[in-house]
Amino acid sequence: MRVLEENLFWVLLPVLHLLVSAAEHEEVAKHVIKLHRGKGATAAHRKQWVLDSCRKLTGLLRQKNVVLNKLKNAIRAVERDAGLSDEEKLFQVHMFEIFQKELNESENSVFQAIYGLQRALQGDYKDVVNMKESSKQRLEALREAAIKEETEYVELLAAEKHQVEALKNMQHQNKSLSMLDEILEDVRKAADRLEEEIEEHAFDDNKSVKGVNFEAVLRVEEEAASSKQNITKREAEDGLGLSMLIDSQNNQYILTKPRDATIPRADPHFIKDIVTIGMLSLPCGWLCTAIGLPTMFGYIICGVLLGPSGLNSIKSIVQVETLGEFGVFFTLFLVGLEFSPEKLRKVWKISLQGPCYMTVLMIAFGLLWGHLLRIRPTQSVFISTCLSLSSTPLVSRFLMGSARGDKEGDLDYSAVLLGMLVTQDVQLGLFIAVMPTLIQAGASLSSSIIMEVLQILLLIGQILFSLAAVFLLCLVIKTYLIGPYYRKLHLESKGNKEILILGISAFIFLMLTVTELLDVSMELGCFLAGALVSSQGHMVTEEITAYIEPIRDFLAIIFFASIGLHVFPTFVIYELTVLVTLTLAVVVMKFVLAVLVLSLILPKSSQYIKWIVSAGLAQVSEFSFVLGSRARRAGIISREVYLLILSVTTLSLLLAPVLWRAAITKCMPRPERRPSL
Repeated sequence: MRVLEENLFWVLLPVLHLLVSAAEHEEVAKHVIKLHRGKGATAAHRKQWVLDSCRKLTGLLRQKNVVLNKLKNAIRAVERDAGLSDEEKLFQVHMFEIFQKELNESENSVFQAIYGLQRALQGDYKDVVNMKESSKQRLEALREAAIKEETEYVELLAAEKHQVEALKNMQHQNKSLSMLDEILEDVRKAADRLEEEIEEHAFDDNKSVKGVNFEAVLRVEEEAASSKQNITKREAEDGLGLSMLIDSQNNQYILTKPRDATIPRADPHFIKDIVTIGMLSLPCGWLCTAIGLPTMFGYIICGVLLGPSGLNSIKSIVQVETLGEFGVFFTLFLVGLEFSPEKLRKVWKISLQGPCYMTVLMIAFGLLWGHLLRIRPTQSVFISTCLSLSSTPLVSRFLMGSARGDKEGDLDYSAVLLGMLVTQDVQLGLFIAVMPTLIQAGASLSSSIIMEVLQILLLIGQILFSLAAVFLLCLVIKTYLIGPYYRKLHLESKGNKEILILGISAFIFLMLTVTELLDVSMELGCFLAGALVSSQGHMVTEEITAYIEPIRDFLAIIFFASIGLHVFPTFVIYELTVLVTLTLAVVVMKFVLAVLVLSLILPKSSQYIKWIVSAGLAQVSEFSFVLGSRARRAGIISREVYLLILSVTTLSLLLAPVLWRAAITKCMPRPERRPSL
């Protein structure tokens, strides 16, 4: 009996906070301390105190039930009252229901506190797993309580709105309205209907969806709004400015779709980021031009200076990277404009065989080194595949700035190089599709290896089928659609370049959407769009190039600056020796493998271009950032390996212009001098 009393004493302790008034709270707390210390407290007093607490709790619960019955009767009385308007009835019933919910939630909170204390007393304070589980349950309870409180607050706002509506209706009934007031009243009602129609109940619709978790976030108000002295509390609550949310994992979120879609909004952080990148890119580009480097490295330096490793002034990193992707799209479209279908037919065998052989050799060497260094096969395959890819935007900029010098009848090195890079882009899409299976293969048992291999082969078959569908679609577009489409577009524009630019951009986006739906890379769709347009002739190509190039140049600045956001100079300096060694090893290996493969597949008359093509392929694609981030989240590679991949990729891109210029200077055949007259 005494043990039961002790447990009951500890169970009822948290209830005291909810049962007594502020004046009684201090007295009860002192009495509890005395009981706990055993000073001046007899067993009879302790038993009487517990019984009094139980009586108070029972009395409160009975009183709560009485109030609930009275509220139900009040609701029925309001609904039967013919003297009240519909708005007044809705407001009063809404308020009664909210008060009912408040009483029920308060009762639930009492018993949840008792249950939590009982669970804590039964647990083992030395068991970390048990304490972690208890903390998790308390956190979930708090999150649910916060959601309920948020819902109740929204309902109170709605009730306040109903009250305002009822007061306005009473005022309108008591006085005659002018014509202007009647018009404004009709507009107000129409605006209310519009808000109700376009409002999406995203919170209520998704909070019960499977996989949705409640998270605690910090809401940081916009600096411009907080600096205003005359801002009202209602404006701050409505969130007319753009707030930033920060979760417990330090991820930052911004508003993507407001509740009230009738008010235009702009993201000031994103605007400031683009303006800052545009201004700083100019001196950085000038500096690189002055010292003989490509301007793209100035843009990368701009990203480094503004990124997390520099001034850390870029707030909308994801948005900047997304906008930069359009620079890749338009760059590959212009590359496709110079890469006509005739060139494709001439080098398609080399373009398919070369990257495939190189990827297989890279994976083989990766598995060999992985076996020697005791690295998991899954990780070795991933790293090798990442390093086998080369940067298409970088090489495209090289080719635009270099002159052709091919002999009559020889292969164009630019056609071979671009064809191989496009095939690597297709391999990138294939590898992204295979990555989930690769993750499962790394975590599965040896008994299911056969099934994993079959799944990979099935995915490869799906990608090959998608490629066949894409090229069949391109054949149909080239034969029947692209010619009439461009002639109609050119006729309708009548010198208005906006229509022409919009029509070409829409065609680019259509092709990248089709390739994305078929699980092939969007980059391939942009390249094919350019190749299809180039089939209309040299004049068409020159006209479209003149219109699209300025757009491409600006978006390319954003793209290369977004690469600089992922460059960490301090890490490179700390591990400079290791990183330089790894980068040189990767560049030399890719160059040697490319020379070896091209020596086997190039015709003898064009063997000299293997050095130029190999120099163009001897760097690592910027898409290794994307692949590396996905692999790190999936657990394929560790944080250290991820940073090594980023650093090696960056250093290889910085080394690429030097190797390219050396290859062009040494290997291009010089034009023969004609004898002077």
